[in-house]
Amino acid sequence: MRKRLFGRLLAIGAVALATPGLAQGNGFEAQFDNALGTELRTPQTLDAIYSTPLERQLAQLADSSNGRIGVYAIDLSTGREIGVLADQRFPMASTSKVAIAAVFLAGVDEGRWSLTSEFRLPRPGRVYLPAYKHLSLMISKSCNDCTDALLQAVGGPRAVNKWMRDAGIEGFQLTRDIATLIREDGRVDPAWSVDAKDSATPRAMGQLLAGIYRGKWLSDYSRRVLLDAMEETTTGKRRMRSALPASANLAHKTGTLSRTASDIGIFHTPDGRAIAAAIYVTGQSPSMAIENGSRSRKLEARANRDARISNITQALYYGFGPNTDDGRNWASADYGGE
Repeated sequence: MRKRLFGRLLAIGAVALATPGLAQGNGFEAQFDNALGTELRTPQTLDAIYSTPLERQLAQLADSSNGRIGVYAIDLSTGREIGVLADQRFPMASTSKVAIAAVFLAGVDEGRWSLTSEFRLPRPGRVYLPAYKHLSLMISKSCNDCTDALLQAVGGPRAVNKWMRDAGIEGFQLTRDIATLIREDGRVDPAWSVDAKDSATPRAMGQLLAGIYRGKWLSDYSRRVLLDAMEETTTGKRRMRSALPASANLAHKTGTLSRTASDIGIFHTPDGRAIAAAIYVTGQSPSMAIENGSRSRKLEARANRDARISNITQALYYGFGPNTDDGRNWASADYGGE
């Protein structure tokens, strides 16, 4: 019963975030009042009204009945946005590595260190690698030790949080290094609980991608270093990558922890417009206990989360595409089951 009610509240929140204007001012509160009423009574309807086909499709694909799902996307040519639970926090997992890389590259631009500066891996062995190698591996291969080496170099989570705040991005909090994050993984079920530690909103991560792509904080060279590393990402092949043609030139970073999967990236529509998107999926199995009860259940849940990300990415790719009255291309869209 608790999960059903929570799912209803999430659905209403999704309406407010996906519909222009409702997420600001008193619109969000009004949406709750209209749907649930100001008195203790059973609502007559929880049906949402969406103004565009993309909003309706996205709300369906991001249904939160089996775990919270957050989505944010922005057309970097027009500034047009869409989101579901875009301002709710989700576990960043390894998507935080994009922020860490951006902070390090900003330090390169400031002359604090260089891409040839060497930093030691945190594990025993005292192996030193040049920064460019750390950065490439932490993004393209999601190397945790390389991430912690650069995170220590920039001054730890506090330095990353400060950089994000100075960049004007809210809804981001890095708390631990990756090694600690992994050791403590699984203590909270992200499908039904919101933990502020090492979390971000989809909007915050989408804004980070948008600023990187537009060259807002990094030099042209540093911007290209980071985007090139993201284009070489080999993890999460069944997520964003599986939904897009090669011509979309996807540059992305995946994240995976207990009961959560994510993918943030920039892809291009057929007419060349860049879309920054952040997708966070939790749950997609009956419970943490059931998922952890057997290997087959765990693999099934992981596949379900990956499929959600893939289907949502496909909807965004066609939904932001050209050749329709409202700027969306639905002719080729195929939304298969999961």
